[in-house]
Amino acid sequence: MPGPPVIIWEHEVERLLHYRDLIPRLEQALGKFSRRDSAELIQPVRTTVPLHRHHGFLGLMPAYMEKDGVLCAKFVCFYNREASSTLPATQATVVLLDPEYGNVKAVMDGDVITGMRTAAASAISAKLLMRPEAEVLTILGSGKQALTHYSVFTEMFSFKEAEVFAELGEVINRTKPAHREKTTVFKSLGMGVEDAVSAELVYEQWKAKASQP
Repeated sequence: MPGPPVIIWEHEVERLLHYRDLIPRLEQALGKFSRRDSAELIQPVRTTVPLHRHHGFLGLMPAYMEKDGVLCAKFVCFYNREASSTLPATQATVVLLDPEYGNVKAVMDGDVITGMRTAAASAISAKLLMRPEAEVLTILGSGKQALTHYSVFTEMFSFKEAEVFAELGEVINRTKPAHREKTTVFKSLGMGVEDAVSAELVYEQWKAKASQP
């Protein structure tokens, strides 16, 4: 009989998940997704449930990689908070399941996974599309995603300098310039398969650590 699920908290996810391991797996998974082969990867469109009373919604992002034996779903709540609110604007939880038995193998914090896999996907895009002579890393915004993008881009590439020009909202509202001559924006679709690959990697690393004497 399958055992109880493992609970992996935020600080453990941070300790177990590394870009050097994550990026090669994401590259493989995104390649499989591009081939649109349902025998390899199934990823339905994200389902949302409105949370009217709390000014938010719940998003469900499942993915199944049959040949790899990976079944995963992320539950993420988004909220339109007041500026003075101390409550989080997003909360994410990732659930990893055994596709044969149907039991939950692990429940883990989804915020770290979301930040790192999004930044890693952007870095993969940059590796394929970035100009070879690029010397300046430009980041629009200064939130959590800015930090994860800075971390992976400076780990993967050699830049002479990094610049944070403005809050992204100010750029969108055109109250501050986007410096388009220096900036290429890479957008991640936020795909469930990225969460699945990340969660499986975290779980594998957790098992490896747990098996050590």
